Order: sequence, then structure tokens, then C-alpha cells
Amino acid sequence: MKHPALRATLMACLAATSFTSAAEAKLGAAEKLYQANCAACHGAKMEGAVGPSLGDHAWLHGAPTKTNLIKIISKGVPEKDMPAWSPALNATQIALLADLIAANAAKPAVALTPAAAAAAAAAKAQQNVPDLSGFKLPKGFHISVYANQVSAARSMVVSDSGIVYVGSRKAGKVYALVPRADKQTADVVTIAEGLEHPIGVTLLNGALYVGEISRVIRFDNIDKRYAQKPSYEVVKVSLPNDKWHGEKVIKAGPDGKLYIPVGAPCNVCDVEETKSAKIYRMNADGSQLEEYARGVRNTVGFDFHPTTKVLWFTDNGRDEMGDNTPSCELNVAPKAGMHFGFPYCHGGVVPDPDFAKGRSCEEFEPPVAKLGPHVAPLGLTFYTGKQFPEAYRNNVYIAEHGSWNRTTKSGYSVRLITLYNSKVVTDTAFIDGFLRGDEVVGRPVDVATLPDGSMIVSDDYGGRVYRVTYDGK
Repeated sequence: MKHPALRATLMACLAATSFTSAAEAKLGAAEKLYQANCAACHGAKMEGAVGPSLGDHAWLHGAPTKTNLIKIISKGVPEKDMPAWSPALNATQIALLADLIAANAAKPAVALTPAAAAAAAAAKAQQNVPDLSGFKLPKGFHISVYANQVSAARSMVVSDSGIVYVGSRKAGKVYALVPRADKQTADVVTIAEGLEHPIGVTLLNGALYVGEISRVIRFDNIDKRYAQKPSYEVVKVSLPNDKWHGEKVIKAGPDGKLYIPVGAPCNVCDVEETKSAKIYRMNADGSQLEEYARGVRNTVGFDFHPTTKVLWFTDNGRDEMGDNTPSCELNVAPKAGMHFGFPYCHGGVVPDPDFAKGRSCEEFEPPVAKLGPHVAPLGLTFYTGKQFPEAYRNNVYIAEHGSWNRTTKSGYSVRLITLYNSKVVTDTAFIDGFLRGDEVVGRPVDVATLPDGSMIVSDDYGGRVYRVTYDGK
């Protein structure tokens, strides 16, 4: 080229273009990683969902520098339920995520007046309702939104009057969903707040029992007092208060006792000689606490068969054994004293690589159904209503919350497990569409039945409760 200045300018332009293209490629890769692995908890735009916002605010675990973010992403924050991502993502991927989050955290937050913030929250809740036509149900079934703005909605229980009581996770609240006159939707009333992950709710003798991480509390005569920010009593019972798998679901049994599990405080560890990885039962006042089952890693849902009155429960399989093993479980405990394998055997057939030495899977109670790896089965219920056809009654419905670290996501659906003489016959999708391609639009947590025979499903990702009705023939 005869003009050195022109040549230099051209080379500089090419270098700048190359740099811009590389930067855009890195940004695109980081955004894709974020949407696939982080958005389910922290929101598609880092605005916060089940997990906190990743924007400009007070950071509890150190400044959002790249170095600190790499440390947090790699090691996780177990006490806040954030997993360690280093087994699932390599150092380059974690560094890309750290750059992306650090850039977002540096953006100044826009202050809103309280009224504007409330209006924005209401508008956002309405805008974020996914397209209902994207859900897939059997012919004759329909899905609608029963209640919105039920932040971090988890376990549910329905009173005889039709009021739905809902626990939450990080919202720290317990809600009452009060049916409106049309019975198609419900108003949301906050009963209590400032609690420690009150995910578990059940009713016994007219009282609402709530399971927090460190205690159980009781709201007496709840149907008449829910609107008054009612006082509560603390049930006198001593249970472990570990944060990891430490949240307490709770269920009233047909024997008049309260059943409450304690999860393992780890991914996998030997806690045979402790109170962890077991299901307990106790009297309504907390007395006579006794072990009912052991070897249960982390059950977040159980129910009693409407005819046999036998306990059925889900259990979440361990992580860090690959995408396709072990399977999560559906179990049955017809009597006290049974051992379901943890930490020695998983899914009934997979010996643990660290703890199985000298033990055999044949020693332990196998699951009645293998639900698939990493699907995260949570709430479970037997449908006993009359609205659905006969073939759908007295069968098991399981809310699969969905995988968090599997290469290809699994779960994100409500499953129908059909039974014959208490034996599993089929496992099929009852509600699909919480996962649409790579986009998560919801994460089902629990399933319950309303007095009219319709079914409700809680979604802690969207902060709402759906209602399923049947009008076919």
C-alpha cells in the first residue's frame, strides 16, 4: 500500500473490529451460561427471583468483584441454598459469569417511590405470567392462574372451608389464599412474615402448623383468624437446625400425629448416628418424638394413601455422580423402622462410591418408582376429588421442581403416577410446559386439591399458584 497513514488506519480499524467481535462473543457466551444455569434462581435479567437480585445493592458475601464472584460461584453458599458450581462448570465458564455479574452489579439502581415500586411489582407480576397455551395437559383439562404474587410459594394445605395455606422459602412468609366469589381465583393474605424459610404447612384440629428450619409453630383456630395477623405458639420439640436441606415440611397423618422429616446436611455424608436423613412423627404438642424411617436424603413431599393410609414420599437423589445417575425416588413406608439406603445406596441399585464399602443395596428398601436423575421431586399428593375422571383418582401426583446442574434440564413438570393395588403402573406427564426449550417459566413445588375437585399447583419461581380444572367427557 502506497499510503502508510491510510494503511495504519485500516489496520487499526480491523483490530478494533476483531476486538469488538471477540468481546461480543464472550458476552453472548456468558449470557447463555447465565440463562441456562442462574436465571432460574436470580431472574432472567438478574432482578432476583427465588434468589437475590444481582444488581446494585448491599452484597452480603463480599463486594461483587470478579475475584470474589468466582469464589462464590465456585464454592456456593450452602447456608443460603446456593450450590457450588465448580463441579458443573469449568474455570473459564465461571470467569465469564463473574464478568457478566460484576458488570451488572456496577449499574446504578433507579430509585422508585413506594407507590411506583408497588405498581411496578404488580405490573411485573402480571407481565411475567407465562402464555398458558404453552402448558400441555391431557385432553379435557385446563390450567389458569389461581393466585398471583405468592412470593416463593412452596407447600400448601387446604382447609374444609376452601382456604389454601401456603408456606414460602426465602420470602419468610405464610399466606392464606382466600377464594373469591367466583371460586376461580383467590385473594392473597399474608398471615405471618419474618419467619425462617417456613416451607411446611399442615392442618390438625383446626390449627395451622408451620415448619421453619429451627422450629415448629402453631396458629390456633386459623380459619377464623387468618386476616388478623394472628399470634402463634411455639411447639416444644427439638430438631436439627442445619441450613443445608434443613427446611421442614410437615404433614398431619391419619393417626393424628405430625410427620416431619430432617434432611441430610450435605450432598452425601454418613449421618446414621444423628437425627438427620430421617422422618419423624410426634404428637400435636411435640411430645413423643420418634423416628419413623431412616436413610432418607431429602424428602420435601409426602402424603398418605386414601385407602390404605400408608405413607408415600419423594426423595431427592445425590449430586456429583454425573448427569444420568442416580435416580430420584418415590418410596412407600407401610411401617416404622424401614431404611431407604442413604448414604450407602441410591435409587435402590447404585452403591455410593464413598460410603458403600461393606454394604449392599439389597440391605435396604428399594423405591417403588425411579423418577429420573436430578428431576428434584418435591410435593406429592393423592387426588381424591370427584371432578377428574375415575382414571385420575386415588393416584399420585408429583411436582418435579427441575434440575439445577444437569447438562440437559430434566423435571419441570407435574407427573401422574398411576397405581394398581398400591403398585406403580405408569409414570406420565400431567402438566408439561414449565420448561420451554431452554427457558424456565416456572418450577412446580406442591400439588393439592380444592373442595370443588380442581387441583392447584404452587410455583416458587413465578410466585404464583395455578389451578387445573376438567370439563371434558
